[in-house]
Amino acid sequence: MDLIHLLPDSVANQIAAGEVVQRPASVIKELLENSVDAKATDIQVFIREAGRELIQVIDNGMGMSHTDARMAFERHATSKIKQAADLFSLHTMGFRGEALPSIVAVSELEMRTRRAEDETGVHLSFSGSVLQRQEAVVCQKGTNIEVRNLFFNVPARRKFLKSNQTELSNIITELQHVALANPQVAFSITHNDTLLFKLDAGSLKQRIVQVFSKQVGQQLIPVNVENDLISINGFVCQPESARKKGALQYFFVNDRYMRHPYFHKAVMECYKDLIADGEQPNYFIYMKVDPASIDVNIHPTKTEIKFENEAARWHILMATIREAMGKYNAVPAIDFDQADAPDIAAFDPSAPMPHEPKVSFNNDYNPFKKSPVMSNWTSLYEDFSNSRDGSVGHLPESQNAMPSVHVETIPSRMDMGNGTAGNDDTEPLPSRMSTILDDVPDYVPPTTQLVDPLHQAPSVEPHKSVYRKYLQVSSRYIVASTRQGMVLIDQHRAHMTVLFDRYYQQIRQRQGISQQELFPEVIEVSKADVPVMESILDDLRYLGFELDSLGGGSYALNGKPASLDKSIDFNVLLQQMLDEARDEVHGVGDELGRKLALRLSATQALPYGKTLSEEEMSQLIDSLYALPDHTYAPDGHLIAVHLSVDELDARF
Repeated sequence: MDLIHLLPDSVANQIAAGEVVQRPASVIKELLENSVDAKATDIQVFIREAGRELIQVIDNGMGMSHTDARMAFERHATSKIKQAADLFSLHTMGFRGEALPSIVAVSELEMRTRRAEDETGVHLSFSGSVLQRQEAVVCQKGTNIEVRNLFFNVPARRKFLKSNQTELSNIITELQHVALANPQVAFSITHNDTLLFKLDAGSLKQRIVQVFSKQVGQQLIPVNVENDLISINGFVCQPESARKKGALQYFFVNDRYMRHPYFHKAVMECYKDLIADGEQPNYFIYMKVDPASIDVNIHPTKTEIKFENEAARWHILMATIREAMGKYNAVPAIDFDQADAPDIAAFDPSAPMPHEPKVSFNNDYNPFKKSPVMSNWTSLYEDFSNSRDGSVGHLPESQNAMPSVHVETIPSRMDMGNGTAGNDDTEPLPSRMSTILDDVPDYVPPTTQLVDPLHQAPSVEPHKSVYRKYLQVSSRYIVASTRQGMVLIDQHRAHMTVLFDRYYQQIRQRQGISQQELFPEVIEVSKADVPVMESILDDLRYLGFELDSLGGGSYALNGKPASLDKSIDFNVLLQQMLDEARDEVHGVGDELGRKLALRLSATQALPYGKTLSEEEMSQLIDSLYALPDHTYAPDGHLIAVHLSVDELDARF
């Protein structure tokens, strides 16, 4: 009995769909690229439940005839190439003929399309690769494709989809890739009947500002070079805009988005001495090369591309970016913030001229002349030094001298240490002197002999040492004595742990304390971060941040936590929180709240190099050891190191 047989087309399409259609964002990518290939100038995207229920893409492109519309859903049917040689002269996004057959194999699909020269269009309806209906309809020029119930016949794939916020963020990311590669095309996306954003056709810089923010637009440094091997244009960003996470890094070749670690290394070499370790620069680099010198037919997603003469192009790219960075450093762009600038009236020639300012000064002032107070103070201690019995006479009186003050006999330092000098109603000399001059430092007579505590007379009791409960080392660690030895505590991690417990309890108990802002600050986030931002608004409110949506990725910051340091840049903090939320694949939940609380506590915690008083150290350690877990910080690092007496003895 023969064992090998052909698979049905429907099964083969479902297998192929596993590579092409991985999630709703994959459907968006393929449909958008088809619209761009159809010369569309306006593309609209409508989705419901992050693409689970509906993905609709409407364009005003060329459209298709009745025959082409039906053939488009056959496997390996395409209008982009006709023979293998055409792979070396590609000018379109798609060419495999796999996108539509793969999409229709795992969904319920309807398409309406019409060419400009046709009076009527065609309506096709599919369910899992099976054609349900085909009829002529009246419709607009272009193509309208609706994809419903994605993965309805592949429940395993549907089960492993992420949360709506994660899938929506992936959809917006794919749309950004296509929108950045085609600034001449207008795009809009609507989710659950809410318009997320609308991108108008314009220049490349305008498109970058529309997709991200004006702040990114102010950081752009243009790069441009053209030769026979490669043409490079686009923008790199100022080193100050580098991020540890979520950097905006985009490579495009022949208007196709790609990932290329080798070229990324060339960019990093240019920023090597300009940014801190672990940070990543932002860049938008567009390359134009001969289609015959690249191979895009490596993976169905077409984001991995092979280049000929990669080394030569690598050096050209690095030299171009270094030249652009050099021009920026030579003549830095000055951007004046006009938000709080005062209004300056226009010049009026008829207005009276302002008066010339007058300057007054004292001709008799001499900075080298000794003041009477200092001369009296010197005289006082000269009398003290020359007196054998320790008595001091009256202060000299002169025309500008202070009133004479009688000073009682000064007890010896040893007597003061033993507590035998003076009586209870006699005020000590330092306090008496403070009534004369508060700001004068303590004076040590030159004739006073310092006593070596190791060789002092046995009849004299040594000074009582000042006991300190805690000691700070290098403004980084706190040392405390214990019965078993000593403990060395990291002050930053200890404070971070204390703050984390407070913030995390606020999220779990859904109670936040906020201090209202007199003048609300407007915060802007990128369009791709809007779904992520909406998913963490409640947790931010429990942490003490009051944010109200203004639409278009803008939010009004009406309140902050009362304990938040004023020196903290909230824009940077918010971007770090968005990066944490974007990495959380499970969406909103207990783990996400923990990450947000950890990020806020790490930002707010005492920095290294901060000098603490003994009272501050005492409060910090008491708060730390009041927690149930005070050994490890919430990020897993060790807070304190305990050294026993035996371990200390072993070091001596």
